[in-house]
This record gives sequence, C-alpha cells and structure tokens, in this order.
Amino acid sequence: MTTNPEPGHAQYGEVVTERPTGRLAFVRVVNGVISVVTGLFAIVLAIHIVLVVGEANMANNFAQFVTNWAGAIDLGLGNLFTPAGAKLDVLLNEGIAALLWLVIGGGVTTLLAQILVPEGESRAWYRTTAR
Repeated sequence: MTTNPEPGHAQYGEVVTERPTGRLAFVRVVNGVISVVTGLFAIVLAIHIVLVVGEANMANNFAQFVTNWAGAIDLGLGNLFTPAGAKLDVLLNEGIAALLWLVIGGGVTTLLAQILVPEGESRAWYRTTAR
C-alpha cells in the first residue's frame, strides 16, 4: 500500500543496483565460499567445546562425529596448552583454533579482494530515481 504525498510535494524513491563485472562476481563467490567454510570450522570447534565443557555423553554418535571433525580441523593446536583439566585443555586449544579459523578466513578473503579486484572496481553503484 502506498501513501499519497502531501499536495505540492513530489514523492521520490531511489533504487540502487550493483552490477559487478565477471572478475568481481568470481571474487565474491570465492570469498563467500571461504567465509562459509572457515566459519563452519569455527562453529564445529565451538560445538565441541560446549560438548566437552557441558560433559556430554561422548559415546553418542553426534558427539563422536563432532569430536572426530574437531580433531581434524584444530590446526595442530590440540596439545598447545596442557593444563590439568580436560575442559580447560579443550577450551584453550580449540578456542584458539576457532578464532584462528575466523582470522584466516577474514585475512584470505581480504587478500584475495585486494589482489584480484582492480582499484575502483570493488563497488560499481548505479542509482536511478523513480517517481
């Protein structure tokens, strides 16, 4: 439902459309995939931390699946810190790994955008005014 403008006042709307080039579209897709993958890895590590700290039943199939996957993506940090308790061990080591995955994802996507997208092409905005 549209509202009528007051008498003597025109009503304007602005439509903003972005039209990326082929290279820009490719970089965006690649950066999106990288962000999703590294974010997923961080989420898996966070879920494993919650399972361990919450003392979940590790014989459960879901817990085993998450534990196996977390062991494969912990960036070799599984034994960086060796505190006395298993909860603190997982919290420190996998927490750092999760943060590193987020930093790696952000760094790689920024680097790809800086290298592969020419100067001035990162945003190509086209504005049209509609009455």
